[in-house]
Amino acid sequence: MGTDNSSYKNAGVDVHAGYRSVELIKKHVARTKIPGVVSDIGGFGGLFKPDLNGIKSPVLVSGTDGVGTKLKVAFLMDKHDTVGIDCVAMCVNDVVCSGAKPLFFLDYLAVGKNIPEKIADIVSGVADGCREAGCALIGGETAEMPGFYPPEEYDLAGFCVGLADMESIRARGKVRPGDILIGLPSSGVHSNGFSLVRKLFNISEERLRIYVADFGKTLGEELLMPTRIYVTQILQLFSAVDIHGVSHITGGGFFENIPRMLPQGLCAQIAKRNIPRLAVFSAIQAEGVPERDMYNTFNMGMGMCVCVAEKQAHEAFKTLEACGEKPFEAGCVKEGDDGVLLI
Repeated sequence: MGTDNSSYKNAGVDVHAGYRSVELIKKHVARTKIPGVVSDIGGFGGLFKPDLNGIKSPVLVSGTDGVGTKLKVAFLMDKHDTVGIDCVAMCVNDVVCSGAKPLFFLDYLAVGKNIPEKIADIVSGVADGCREAGCALIGGETAEMPGFYPPEEYDLAGFCVGLADMESIRARGKVRPGDILIGLPSSGVHSNGFSLVRKLFNISEERLRIYVADFGKTLGEELLMPTRIYVTQILQLFSAVDIHGVSHITGGGFFENIPRMLPQGLCAQIAKRNIPRLAVFSAIQAEGVPERDMYNTFNMGMGMCVCVAEKQAHEAFKTLEACGEKPFEAGCVKEGDDGVLLI
């Protein structure tokens, strides 16, 4: 039987463009291959054989997320090779909070029109993110959905699975009063709060291409800065010190994410002055956003928050600095039920 399908093409779906897309992304998928991958792209499922040596009680840790309306900025800038990094980062940064090593990643890409070269650009970013996180891109789905998405638009989401030792998770210390909170710098807005950002800056293609001296780049370039991936640093830290908790600062900012690692009766006291203030957040707040809303929406310059005992803080800083990080003391843990206190 032939592969021509004129009826489907007349409805807006080009199967040949789909085949061409698969051919173009194969080289990017190959870049992410790691030990454990036992299948090639094109099958009905991605196969992965995990190495369980030294793991007494294996447990899988999964995470899923998307890029959100940051994609609107990518559409207007016609730049599609970095949003895949955001997609991977939003998943693997969640998974590593449990001390799990990300193993493999799958993406889901829904497009209004399948343009193979654009698909390849998007997946190249996914592959870049997977390589940085040390996981494999073992599969995915590209769905052409004419009439559902405009021809120039798409949505991108992903799914990651990691591996941890349940005994190690249970053995870790719990957060307690007097613990130190260590922050890891963000690269910018990451992938949260873009509905608000787009409204405040009245985003358009013309405005995105305006050079902003405080940013040292155009507004579009600043907003498309990829989400940082913290996997290597956090896994190194788990092997060096007894981590009491980790929070990935994503949607909901400080007030929703930091309490997720705190037991009842404890709160996080955050020293705002210690967090490296990025110009983009000052620009956003200058548009009239109240301070509490800023900290309840954005990462404010801290992409990840780690909690350790005070006596291990020095070793934690040393370990992170050896990874090339620039950690800072974000605050401490106190008794109280206020969740997060900004000082």
